[in-house]
Amino acid sequence: MPRPRKTRFVQGGPMANTFRPQGIPARDLGQVVVPIEGLEALRLSDLEKLDQETAAARMNVSRQTFGRVLAEAREVVTEALVMGKMIRIQGGSYALPGVGRWGRGGRGRRGRHGPGSFSRD
Repeated sequence: MPRPRKTRFVQGGPMANTFRPQGIPARDLGQVVVPIEGLEALRLSDLEKLDQETAAARMNVSRQTFGRVLAEAREVVTEALVMGKMIRIQGGSYALPGVGRWGRGGRGRRGRHGPGSFSRD
């Protein structure tokens, strides 16, 4: 039986929840999904330029978990950029610090692949 998932803290949701190549109808695009905690890992590492130890502490996870979440998010975003796919940011298992037990009304939506998963449809 797997260990219970530790709450992953994020500072907030995305400013936009989808990004797509311009000039191609959404119905004609493949898509990838990045969970909210994947976006947070990208933000902490690539935008705020934090080292993995500090970023992991901010998200309330181990450095190894942070590294895995970051690597998966980078892989999914890279696939979308190279293959011309739409990026959808949604779901995952996260909490906003200071907002009840769980952030924004619950654990974030769980996608069809389960909590914290990255899907490439």
